[in-house]
Amino acid sequence: MNKHLSLSLILAVFAGMTFFSCQSDPQQAATDAAPQLDSAFLVQTVAELSSDTYQGRMPFSEGERRTLAYLQSQMQAIGLQPGNGESYFQAVPMVEITGVAAPLMQVKGHGKTLDFELGEEYVAQSPQVKENISIEDAELVFCGFGIHAPEYGWNDFEGIDMKGKIAVVMVNDPGYGTTDSTFFKGNTMTYYGRWTYKFEEAARQGAAGVLVIHEAGAAGYPWFVVKRSGSGARLYLESEDNNASLCAMQGWISTPAVKELLAAAGHEPDAVFAQAKAKGFKALPLGMNASTSIQNSLKHDVSQNVAGLIRGSEQPDEYIIYCGHWDHMGIAAPVDGDSIYNGALDNASGTSTVLTLAKAFVNAPAKPKRSILFLLVTAEEQGLLGSAYYAQHPIYPTKQTVAALNMDGMNILGAMKDITITGYGQSELETMAEEIGKTQGRYVLPDQEPEKGFYFRSDHFNFAKVGIPAINAKGGYDHLEKGREYAMQKKKDYTYSHYHRPSDEFRPDEWDFAGMFQDMELYYLLGSQLANSNKWPSWKEGSEFKAARVADGR
Repeated sequence: MNKHLSLSLILAVFAGMTFFSCQSDPQQAATDAAPQLDSAFLVQTVAELSSDTYQGRMPFSEGERRTLAYLQSQMQAIGLQPGNGESYFQAVPMVEITGVAAPLMQVKGHGKTLDFELGEEYVAQSPQVKENISIEDAELVFCGFGIHAPEYGWNDFEGIDMKGKIAVVMVNDPGYGTTDSTFFKGNTMTYYGRWTYKFEEAARQGAAGVLVIHEAGAAGYPWFVVKRSGSGARLYLESEDNNASLCAMQGWISTPAVKELLAAAGHEPDAVFAQAKAKGFKALPLGMNASTSIQNSLKHDVSQNVAGLIRGSEQPDEYIIYCGHWDHMGIAAPVDGDSIYNGALDNASGTSTVLTLAKAFVNAPAKPKRSILFLLVTAEEQGLLGSAYYAQHPIYPTKQTVAALNMDGMNILGAMKDITITGYGQSELETMAEEIGKTQGRYVLPDQEPEKGFYFRSDHFNFAKVGIPAINAKGGYDHLEKGREYAMQKKKDYTYSHYHRPSDEFRPDEWDFAGMFQDMELYYLLGSQLANSNKWPSWKEGSEFKAARVADGR
């Protein structure tokens, strides 16, 4: 278990760090201020937040209460103004739903009856705030990838009324497995490939339910991950209509099960899947009706986003957001005798970086021209809920928000030659980061596993959805001294040994903070350029988020 560290140990870690500073920079004022980044404060804050005192920082727990008190005290000590009127907090109402689906989903049609087993062939939950959900004889429709993407001229729902029906859709998007970067984005997953999008679009189409067809390669994870996530309690944002506008059933179905379903409906499964990848595909009613049920236990509560502000000196009504999630997974099943999931890397490291950046901007020789909001959000681990709530209920208007810079899981492997940009190809923020990186002796790498859609798995995604250019960038794939193979192996070691485990603890004998400081400097200079200019970075042509920005008049 991760106990409090002594100040002497923290200072010893700090003393052993390598420091980086730009040799030249497009904005000299930002360079001059960069040495104000307080690395000792960064190390101490990571150690504090990931200690057992905060019990894994789970929303709706004593650990949350302690975390919120600490974050507020730090923002006050740094000198940030309250970010939400007179408060440092933004209430995020949520509902905890523990859903239990029926042991079997029964499908009838064409003189046949199929029984699909819960956990082995299908999983289902309901986000609706109701105790009893019943799906009775709902028509199944194969809807290709479940995508409506006007910019690609693609609509899997064209010509069909989905009201009361269940959409059966493929995971990922039509470009998956191709080398044609102009067909969607080739092997790089777009927003339309994300399963959360498919749930949302099915609801917009009026469907009663949606089942995503699992395929390990296209999903990026095996069936057991789906099976595990399909049971137990989940948090949801709670809308005024009790989430009645969402599908009553959201779930997954295994590939063998859906092949059996298609065959029973008189179709050759592989031919149907191939047709779904061709432009002009039309939704295919299967002549099969499904029945199942879900029993929900409900618990209502409120968590908090934490917000501190520096008011701009010349353009105070234009905002830059620095973002990171403060939450982790709390106290859960013990592993090797340890039940506290401290979340040191994920995401005490990002939270501490946001606070350290705030301290640097407060202590800079001059106030930024634009306002800067330092936003620490809740419930990222439960589905990016805190940032989703902010995006839906912004403290400051989205059309007045210039950009969002997100920090999630900072680099603890040491100084890097690369800056890897998640979801590369989205916005002009990438070009700005690349120019700053050159002054650090670094080069930009696109996402190294683009088919897995990492851009859609952290909080910057929710800002992007409402049109705010958002970026997540950090070193990690090309170590300054030890090269690519070393960096990749270390990342794999963390993923398989520590990710979402109690062993994600502060490890001063193993962590090399030089890389974290390197990336923090990048973020400082990027934010400083944005905060001291009139520039509004735009989305690149082909980005699925460009339309929302244009609708805001930017």
